[in-house]
Amino acid sequence: MRITVRYFASLREAIGQSQEDLHTSAGRVGDVRDELLARGGAYACLSRERSVRLALNQVMVDEDALLQENAELAFFPPVTGG
Repeated sequence: MRITVRYFASLREAIGQSQEDLHTSAGRVGDVRDELLARGGAYACLSRERSVRLALNQVMVDEDALLQENAELAFFPPVTGG
């Protein structure tokens, strides 16, 4: 299946791109995160030890959310204000 993965704020800066198309056999959002983490290097910023929020088709989700073809999966750090 093909999905679009988007990265925001400090994650975008760490990975060096704002989005990428990904061909995956993953069934859940957490499986995609595992695939990206397995790449190593800059993708370590997606570690589960960090607070990283997930959105699937612009709706906040947890890692158990199911993927579908042409979905948009977004990773971003928590937003703070002041």
